[in-house]
Amino acid sequence: MSSMLQVGISDMKISKKGEQIITYALGSCIGVCLYDSILKQGAMVHIMLPNCTKSPVDNAYKYADTGVAETIRQMTRIGSNVRNIKAKIAGGAKMFETNINSAFGNIGERNAEAVKISLRKYGITLLAQDIGLNYGRTMILDSKTGVVTIKSYSSKDVTL
Repeated sequence: MSSMLQVGISDMKISKKGEQIITYALGSCIGVCLYDSILKQGAMVHIMLPNCTKSPVDNAYKYADTGVAETIRQMTRIGSNVRNIKAKIAGGAKMFETNINSAFGNIGERNAEAVKISLRKYGITLLAQDIGLNYGRTMILDSKTGVVTIKSYSSKDVTL
């Protein structure tokens, strides 16, 4: 059995050795898996917010715009060609009901849209997604195959 790399909130890990990568507690956050099928290397980033408004950035992996960019930069630094990288995403749930459509109540949707915009900016194809609704998810990337498994208590396991 391969080892497992754990990604925390506002964190990122890259696997070059066939490990699995896992992140927990994807509520309104978005898990982004980037996979290079030629080199068989994958990365996962746990995005918490849509856009960075600080300069300098306190933690690039916290935000969709800077987190996707930095993860791509790290993958290309170790040999990936951006043309070979594909994406799968999960999370972006609406975890709290509010009486008004406030930014707070809609953060999951905003996170998902910001991630998609960032992926398009770099020409990364989004192959699959499991986003929205009102429950949390655990995301697991098998870096040997590029298969992503989504687990939750509120739904059946999903394979992307």
